Amino acid sequence: MNTSNNVLIIGSGVSGMEACIMLSKAGKKITLVEKLSLIGGKTIKNEETYPNMDCSTCLVAPIQQEILQDPNIDVLTLSTVEEVQGKSGNFKVKINKKARYVDLIACLGCGMCYPPCPVSLKNEWEENLIDKKAIYVPCSGALPNVPVIDAALCLKLNGSEECNKCAEACMFGAINFSETDQIIELNVGAILIATGYDMLDAGKLQNLGYGKFSGVYTSMEFERLFAANGPTEGKLVLRNLESIPQSIAIIHCVGRDLVGYCSNICCTASAKHAHFLHHKLPDANIYNFYTDICLPDKTYQKFHEDVKSHSSEYIYQKDREKMKIQETDNKLQISYLNNEGKDAAITVDMVILENALQPSRGTDQLAEALGVELDQFGFVEAQTFHIGSVVTSKNGIFVAGCIEGPKDIQNSVLQAEAAVAGIISSLDQ
Repeated sequence: MNTSNNVLIIGSGVSGMEACIMLSKAGKKITLVEKLSLIGGKTIKNEETYPNMDCSTCLVAPIQQEILQDPNIDVLTLSTVEEVQGKSGNFKVKINKKARYVDLIACLGCGMCYPPCPVSLKNEWEENLIDKKAIYVPCSGALPNVPVIDAALCLKLNGSEECNKCAEACMFGAINFSETDQIIELNVGAILIATGYDMLDAGKLQNLGYGKFSGVYTSMEFERLFAANGPTEGKLVLRNLESIPQSIAIIHCVGRDLVGYCSNICCTASAKHAHFLHHKLPDANIYNFYTDICLPDKTYQKFHEDVKSHSSEYIYQKDREKMKIQETDNKLQISYLNNEGKDAAITVDMVILENALQPSRGTDQLAEALGVELDQFGFVEAQTFHIGSVVTSKNGIFVAGCIEGPKDIQNSVLQAEAAVAGIISSLDQ
């Protein structure tokens, strides 16, 4: 017998947000747990979504606002699930909610507290392309638009210096250094895991020069470069913030042999990047290096063919492991085996590595806390005895989105909708 109709959703990407909205409309109470200081997931790091090249933030922002204003949804940012006990219908959950040190209600998001802060560090959300202060929002347009103070780096919180500059700059009294972490305990009837993905560390493939040559970028770094809310406000320049690339190579399947699976989205993402480059830099030479093409949706083939016909030259490389990138005279030379198995090379200004998707960091610890099984690749395993299953190895705990396996936005949302159906069914038993 179910003792609780409440639902816990872990992760606030497109899957988690879709599930929140649907469950709220079904009259359920939802606690949305997100480890970051903002909601929306990695979709909001993209400027456009394929194949229609719609504005990503325009698509997601109304959903974010709806979630933040919905009385049925309790949003816990900077929070992680620490412990889960019980069974379907009656889970007892312990959540660790980190202090933000900025009041969510008092803060108006004016940004006056950032400039006075004396501490600078790399902004991980912006793929380390720019710096942030110890008090920050991850990016322009973040929701909630309220900064967080990094407790590990804040001078005031570490007692090494009497620094009160951000609080002095805040005319609304929103800074609260006395705030502490909280342990929140609640009962829920069902749980949805929707914690998304992280990108493979491209530095593991030393032959491709990532981290060694400044002109080599990961897929997500490039996404932030051409995003209007990114570090360069959409101006496509190299790391020196001055040079505009005139020749760009896009490398498919980076890390596929290392992780052991196709990441599903990379070929279409490569086409999207070529499409953007062609429109942003119409005179640039653009090359797509591939060994095979994966286009899993009926609309993606036409998009791929359109890009191939006018936006990029597609170059077949016979052996991914034989490709090598070296730097000469501030140019990047790409050596590879062509379709005849012969040595070939081109020289470009910029390389974009379409690196593989992996389970989000901390998935193993979360799986242990929840008591669910992972598959051989580290993703949360859906039970295979049902076609298209969203049920995990533990009754009452469901999974949706890229934490179950790499997939695009559309299929992530579809899986979230299936999970909601399963959750409602389990709660009504």
